[in-house]
Amino acid sequence: MSRYTISLAKGERTDDEAVLGFDPPLRTFFLQGFETDGKFGTPEIWLGTLLEEFPTLESIIEAARRDGYEVCGLDHADMIAMLAQAGQKYEPSIAERLGFIL
Repeated sequence: MSRYTISLAKGERTDDEAVLGFDPPLRTFFLQGFETDGKFGTPEIWLGTLLEEFPTLESIIEAARRDGYEVCGLDHADMIAMLAQAGQKYEPSIAERLGFIL
């Protein structure tokens, strides 16, 4: 799994510790930001929790924008690394093959 620290803005607020990455088992990009309850709290925004929910980087950034968030500070090298990871072929997991994940 790749995980890169980015800045995430919503209105006047900014989270400089938000994360964006790619999860190979789920074959989706994910985005988390604005921790709500300390170190172990649930993020205010958490996209990419379902199988193949956001197969492209563009799709997750657009979903964040629809919710009023703007991804900032995404390093070019990190973006290339995520896209390279997402471009690989990943076999279905055992849970998928057994029908536990649809």
